[in-house]
Amino acid sequence: MNYAIIHIMRHERIQIDPEVMGGKPVVRGTRIPVELILRKLGAGLSTAQIVAEHPRLTADDIRAAQADA
Repeated sequence: MNYAIIHIMRHERIQIDPEVMGGKPVVRGTRIPVELILRKLGAGLSTAQIVAEHPRLTADDIRAAQADA
């Protein structure tokens, strides 16, 4: 059995797993990259808009992505 090495970033909601999204930081339990969230925020989307587009995310997940940047 192949066990992935999971690295916890500065925030418990963010993880890096080499077998998920090529090892990019993602919101734990999703395949949503931190980079995507940051790009959406940079494009002017609000937290509420991002959550509406990605219902598995919470406002806390978005704050964690910002803190991890």
